[in-house]
Amino acid sequence: MLELELEDEAATATLARSLAAVLEGGDVVGLEGGLGAGKTTFTREAVYGLGVGEETPVTSPTFALLHQYEGRLPIGHADLYRLADEIELEELGLDELVHDGAVLFVEWGLKFPGMAARTAVWVELEILSDDARRVRLRAGRARGDAIISALSRGLST
Repeated sequence: MLELELEDEAATATLARSLAAVLEGGDVVGLEGGLGAGKTTFTREAVYGLGVGEETPVTSPTFALLHQYEGRLPIGHADLYRLADEIELEELGLDELVHDGAVLFVEWGLKFPGMAARTAVWVELEILSDDARRVRLRAGRARGDAIISALSRGLST
């Protein structure tokens, strides 16, 4: 596990872009935290870190459920908060995206055990103040350990 305190949105952006640099096709990143904790902000910066132009708006997929982008890898950003069951999750087509080599960012993935089991790394965001956040990155699978290790090495240089 890697735990950091981020003093402002710029620090969050740096961490998210650093994470993006070590992601590979098929990686699933789960984002957890209360409303307003910064899940979409973190994802936006990671999407930009994956090569999507900053003129591209990256917004919450709360109502659309899934947004897709093209960077150095295909990218999916899903919000599962409004889904009721595994059937709706399956219909969203996230497994196909991952199988086809996309990086997938999933908000509220813990609602669905199958999705949680596929998540390589979890990003847990906690509000400390209007600007500051505590972030915990923890592995969901062995790939998550490799991601966190690579990220830690990159942050220490």
